Amino acid sequence: MIYLESPSRDPYFNLALEEYVFEQMDRSKSYFMLWQNDNTIVVGKYQNTAEEINQAFVDSHGIRVVRRLSGGGAVYHDKGNLNFTFVVDQDSNLDFNFKVFVQPVVRALERFGVHAQFNGRNDITIDGAKFSGNSQYARHGRLLHHGCIMLDSNLTNVSDALKVKEAKFDSKAVKSVRSRVTTINDHAPRPISMEEFKAALKDCAMDSGALEPYELTERDLAEVGKLQVEKYAAWAWNYGFSPAYDMRREMKFPAGLVTAQLSAEQGRIKEIRFYGDFFGNGGLETLERAMVGIPLDENLEAALKPLQVERYMSGITAAELARLLRD
Repeated sequence: MIYLESPSRDPYFNLALEEYVFEQMDRSKSYFMLWQNDNTIVVGKYQNTAEEINQAFVDSHGIRVVRRLSGGGAVYHDKGNLNFTFVVDQDSNLDFNFKVFVQPVVRALERFGVHAQFNGRNDITIDGAKFSGNSQYARHGRLLHHGCIMLDSNLTNVSDALKVKEAKFDSKAVKSVRSRVTTINDHAPRPISMEEFKAALKDCAMDSGALEPYELTERDLAEVGKLQVEKYAAWAWNYGFSPAYDMRREMKFPAGLVTAQLSAEQGRIKEIRFYGDFFGNGGLETLERAMVGIPLDENLEAALKPLQVERYMSGITAAELARLLRD
């Protein structure tokens, strides 16, 4: 089995590296990877990103958001989190059999006196609290299994980053199941460092075969970098890939209460209507029509400025309207 450890904590690079290993590296080999992301939310392939994250918290804390290849729920990664990936030939006995791939984690923790259990769905728990979520992706006879392990994560950030503020969503996206979470070090007899945990996990993963270290070549890095830029760092994949959804947002401003009822598709406004006790001079429907097609991304305020929002909603600025629709 080939062993790779990512040289980066950039989530866009790491998700690109996973896909590169899965799709382009020697298919006669099996792979085991360890990697870390810093300050990141990773959403499942079939989720509506806007529904899963606290956008205001994400923006103010510089948290990056990235969509992965596999399904399942949204997770938060920081320096206290370790991710592992297996890429193997698909076997009908292994397909979505999570237990096979999480056993190295359970065995590694036993070495430190921590007793973990696989819960039968896709989580590993300690005393009923989740510290590891796992997911899988299968294609062309190959299977990718990956999981995140919260060794010493900031649980406050985990909660705040994934806590959507007051809003009503109606979509066909897969919604995350919120669970009681914990970290390994909250249960360890002594604090476990990331490096010693990595070493134990690598050792336990060798039950699948001796690990052969692999250094990424210049060609590998170039291909991963291309995929990173064109796909994983792109708004179109991380937000625009989201399914169609309806959303209701409401916020009180000094100039009045504004309620927005909107439909979005591929992360762009499909239809929007405004209600409230604000004043305005122009026909509001003109503003609503002008906003169709605008992406709900970090450039929303800039996109709204040329539309002269205050003409239609007296005292309401483009910045405030953007905050209503994104925060």
